[in-house]
Amino acid sequence: MTDTLEKTYNPAKIETRWYQFWEDNGHFAPSQQGLPYSIMIPPPNVTGSLHMGHAFQDTIMDALIRYHRMQGRDTLWQIGTDHAGIATQMLVERQLLASDISRHELGREKFLEKVWEWKQTSGGMITQQLRRMGASADWSRERFTMDEGCSRAVQEVFIRLFDEGLIYRGQRLVNWDPALLTAISDLEVASEEEQGSLWHFRYPLSDETGHLIVATTRPETMLGDTAVAVHPEDERYNHLIGKTIRLPLSDRIIPIIADDYVDPAFGTGCVKITPAHDFNDYAMGERHKLSIINILNKDATLNDLVPKPYRGLDRFDARTKIVDDLDALGLLEKTDPHTLKVPRGDRSGVVIEPLLTDQWFVAVESLAKPAIEAVENGSIQFVPKQWENTYFAWMRDLKDWCISRQLWWGHRIPAFYGQDGQIYVAENQGAARVKYGLSDNFELTQDEDVLDTWFSSALWTFSTLGWPDNTDALKRYHPTSVLVTGFDIIFFWVARMIMMTLKFTGDVPFKTVYVHGLVRDSEGQKMSKSKGNVLDPIDLIDGIGLEDLVKKRTGSLMQLHMKDRIEETTRRQFPKGLESYGTDALRYTFCSLASTGRDINFDVGRIEGYRNFCNKLWNATRFVLMRVEGERLTGTTPSDLTVFDRWIVSLLQKTEAKVAKAIESYRLDIASQVIYEFIWNEYCDWYLELTKPILAEGGASANTQAATRKTLVGVLETILRLAHPLMPFITEELWQKVAPLIDKGDDTISKAPYPLANLNKEDSEAEADVAWTKSVIAAVRTIRGEMNLSPAKSIPMLLSGGSDDDRARMGRLKALIIPLAKLSGVRFLKNTESSPTSSTQLVGSLEVHVPIAGLIDVTTEIARLEKQLKRLNEDIQGLSQKLSNPGFIDKAPTDVVGRERGRLDEAHTQLMKITAAISELKDS
Repeated sequence: MTDTLEKTYNPAKIETRWYQFWEDNGHFAPSQQGLPYSIMIPPPNVTGSLHMGHAFQDTIMDALIRYHRMQGRDTLWQIGTDHAGIATQMLVERQLLASDISRHELGREKFLEKVWEWKQTSGGMITQQLRRMGASADWSRERFTMDEGCSRAVQEVFIRLFDEGLIYRGQRLVNWDPALLTAISDLEVASEEEQGSLWHFRYPLSDETGHLIVATTRPETMLGDTAVAVHPEDERYNHLIGKTIRLPLSDRIIPIIADDYVDPAFGTGCVKITPAHDFNDYAMGERHKLSIINILNKDATLNDLVPKPYRGLDRFDARTKIVDDLDALGLLEKTDPHTLKVPRGDRSGVVIEPLLTDQWFVAVESLAKPAIEAVENGSIQFVPKQWENTYFAWMRDLKDWCISRQLWWGHRIPAFYGQDGQIYVAENQGAARVKYGLSDNFELTQDEDVLDTWFSSALWTFSTLGWPDNTDALKRYHPTSVLVTGFDIIFFWVARMIMMTLKFTGDVPFKTVYVHGLVRDSEGQKMSKSKGNVLDPIDLIDGIGLEDLVKKRTGSLMQLHMKDRIEETTRRQFPKGLESYGTDALRYTFCSLASTGRDINFDVGRIEGYRNFCNKLWNATRFVLMRVEGERLTGTTPSDLTVFDRWIVSLLQKTEAKVAKAIESYRLDIASQVIYEFIWNEYCDWYLELTKPILAEGGASANTQAATRKTLVGVLETILRLAHPLMPFITEELWQKVAPLIDKGDDTISKAPYPLANLNKEDSEAEADVAWTKSVIAAVRTIRGEMNLSPAKSIPMLLSGGSDDDRARMGRLKALIIPLAKLSGVRFLKNTESSPTSSTQLVGSLEVHVPIAGLIDVTTEIARLEKQLKRLNEDIQGLSQKLSNPGFIDKAPTDVVGRERGRLDEAHTQLMKITAAISELKDS
């Protein structure tokens, strides 16, 4: 039997094989039986590759799906990808430019053909990587946000909202990417601190002598200023409110206004207001009915509304010229270095401009009210609950949603402009003519823009199930059970899904929103290419050599100094590259870190520990299989069970209950810890050892041995099912070897029933007896360690003190304790009998003695301990000197100083123990 289980655990040999088995046999498909349980994957970008955030999130979802599948629920994990408008268009454009072809040369239709070609040939990488993570999704139902069904749903929603007056075209300030020439969402803007300048300019008063000093980080926008604002309670400027300024360079007259938004402590307390190029200024402009002057073209050059010397200049060239010109006019007061957050497009990398453009918007006020109520009344619950406050704060301060993008790849807006200047919205030109009664020769031109990808994503829970048709899938699996998502997209995706789903289905999209944290590096830093701290989940699974890892981390970087820094850091952190840890170890690490809502710091040392856990489980299974091979497991009664069998079964029930409670409350960290402690500490470290003397030849009756073998296998089979949702591959491999021994009929562990605690099997008496036994054995092991005695050497044990329960337990368990503790004998001292010179440990009030006579040579032992004592004193002296050196304390990292202090404390503890041992030996 054991020849079918490899001696060494090698995840690469089992993972692909079992995944193929599950997928080929349809084990991920909904069963159509039992209560439905459904999860929609947050669709990853079709251009993407698996990153740590994906791997973490998908592990959580898969664990939940596998758990509920094993409970007999009808599980659907809906898989799919997002068309990722900007990312995909950029990727294909770069490929074309490599052949000296621009998309404009191809034209829209031909370019889109190229994008679809790329999608068919290269767009599936992330779904293959999801398979590597063990994702048990129903791949036969895979969807794409631009497939025919999703596109139909998008059109239907747009048209209905437009017809109800909830979608409109208007002019608003948006995030504008001057490189991609499109509006982008806030989520696509990365704002990071950069070093810049704060320029202080003199703005002359128009009707009297004097000036105001205005501070700005963007001098080029001054040409679009339409006011200067001060705080209404700032006594320095009260007398100037209502007066005017002559704007330098443009010679326009602009007012001085008062507004609470102004921070009197920033700069001079005077703020230039440019409503067309700053979101806060735009809001202030609306409050004060200021004129709005857009000075930028869409490529961020200055337009014809600025004075001639600046027209056509790039914004940053204009900045330099404006500063020089103001300086020449004596209007530059000073320039200060200044750290500021600069918004850059996460795809293009260029500085984003707030720009006034014509865009399509969703009017959200009427949609937001029921979405707020759904969370208030408990129809949707956030886990952890505090994220409801974030949701409410956003939802109660919503602005209309800009849904148009100036791209070619995406859902083209189904709006047509007529020769009469009107807008006609329908599925296509033919439908528009029918809907609006237009003649065939009435000229219609379709809007060039496409919809924001978040628009189609907002429909994800119901469009993927066949809406607008009332399909069986929609009726059965919607609302979905839980959404697993990061907190960073609660507004961009979660809130919009709730609004849209309530609007078009009359129900919520999901009953629970489980919000997880971000995956950071071991020091709590955000993972980014520029920091060189990115870990690839596939590299952790398969391993990667040092040189390949360095190349991977530095290959896309342009700055030489950054490359050198990242290479040095990588070589220091991973001198041998990354080992192969396997998927199960990675998944278990993620689960162990999945405390609700908090960011997680990912340390490679932790995954190494869980690979060891996999090894432990593998070796335990080999041990069990060898112990039961060819032996009887049947024909026993409960009376044949040893106290150890009853104990492990009782403990298993409590473990099952704790795990189920933890998973049901989305605490996979607790579930993983409970499983780990039971398998490693109780089953492997104790129970397997406790069974050895029982299963030894003549160690117990045939029926008792059969009962123990049956318990060994039964508990092992149960813990494999218990751990399966968290570590599916190794549990399947081992279960296939173990389950036939106890006639488990399923062909896969993934469909076997999840363990359910049986309170009737709890046995408090057995638990108390074994806890006492473990304490006695641990006491003997401690004495062995202190006396430097071999674990194989038989030693006598004497007992004194203790309670009647201690004596009764020793009477019942003596025959088991003697072989387990490797004792030559055990007895209680008589009341009149004094203990010989012994090493002693306490178990409660029970004294455990091991006489030293004949076990050690006292003189030799004293000499050995005194040698240790000398080394300890030297260590203490060296550590004390280091920790009293201010140079070390001030310069060394805090964790290094703490580690050295811990070493000193431990050395002092050992010194006290050895000194006491020497004293005891000398007195003997």
